Amino acid sequence: MTEPAAGERRRGAAPSTKRRRTVGGAGEAARRAAEALTELIRHRLEGVSAVCPGEDDGWIVDVDVLELARIPDTTSLLATYRVELDAAGDLVQYRRVARFRRGAQDQ
Repeated sequence: MTEPAAGERRRGAAPSTKRRRTVGGAGEAARRAAEALTELIRHRLEGVSAVCPGEDDGWIVDVDVLELARIPDTTSLLATYRVELDAAGDLVQYRRVARFRRGAQDQ
């Protein structure tokens, strides 16, 4: 029995295309972004402060994390990271966009 030559495929065999799963909505995008970010930066998640549609059916998610715990808690340093996901929910990029004290007021 001979094997098919390189570039040939068996009759009836479907081409090997990787099917990409899309994110089901803002809630799922927020969960995926938070999980991916905390895995990379190893800071404790505080919450998600924004979720909006991005380019090419992706998502942009702002995730707040505790960067430096202090006593009293109101002086702890938090940061907001902007996380960009593609349509499949995979992390494309992230960056820190703000750093602030927990007790500080918005300006």
